[in-house]
Amino acid sequence: MKKFIALFAAATMTMGLLSGCGSASKEAEETAQTNETAQEVEQETETANEAGAEVEADEMTQVDDKMIFTVGFDAEFPPYGYMDDNGEYTGFDLELAAEVCERRGWELIKQPIDWDSKDMELSSGSISCIWNGFTMDGREDAYTWSVPYVDNSQVFVVKADAGITSFDDLAGKLVGVQKDSSALAALEGDAADLAATFAELTQYADYNTGFMDLEAGAIDALAIDIGVADYQIKSRGDGYTIMDERLATEQYGIGFLLGNDELKDKVESTLLEMVDDGKFMEIAEKYGLEGSVCLGK
Repeated sequence: MKKFIALFAAATMTMGLLSGCGSASKEAEETAQTNETAQEVEQETETANEAGAEVEADEMTQVDDKMIFTVGFDAEFPPYGYMDDNGEYTGFDLELAAEVCERRGWELIKQPIDWDSKDMELSSGSISCIWNGFTMDGREDAYTWSVPYVDNSQVFVVKADAGITSFDDLAGKLVGVQKDSSALAALEGDAADLAATFAELTQYADYNTGFMDLEAGAIDALAIDIGVADYQIKSRGDGYTIMDERLATEQYGIGFLLGNDELKDKVESTLLEMVDDGKFMEIAEKYGLEGSVCLGK
């Protein structure tokens, strides 16, 4: 009886071993199949990625064939950028940009922007550069700059019969300025003591609105770029004058995203070419800025 039990136990153990080997073999086979499937999926993914990369490269090549150059500008900043009577965006800076694009075979997109959002527009890639009477002074390390092309001053415009001829006369007066402008920076910086004498300093979204308030008597003086002041006075008649004392002096440049030297070099070299052949000065004279530009002098 004991011998029978021993034989039965041995047989049972043998069957268990055979069963275990069978399961291991089956698991190994399933694992091999899984690995093979994973390898096939991985290979298909790599192939798809390679194809996608080729498509992306083709698209980049097509863009390079006809580069899109998007200029960000303030559409209420004549004579540098504004909408004309025909509803078209024009101005000194935009005509310079158009000439650069024509010579390089690029497509120009004129993109009006909220001046407060100019940095976001540039960093996001929505615009290629900021080209619109853009002051370099105080921003030297914030952008990659072209060579300066306009020498500009900040001045005060008043009504010709207002009797305001000096900074002292501005004490207790209502003064206007465009928000985020060089004139505002001056009044909040080196000329802060002067601004402290004003009865009020009003910030406007654009200078056209400021001139409307100046005309209506809502403000007594308007702090503004001299090029813009000259343009506005010529278009509005002889009822205004520019005070002799200057609030500040500055230079304009084309602002590119910091580090984008490649695009800056292309635009700048073409701009200098326009200086050499006279096209730059021709455009400056069209907008009455021949006395303000500093390139080619």
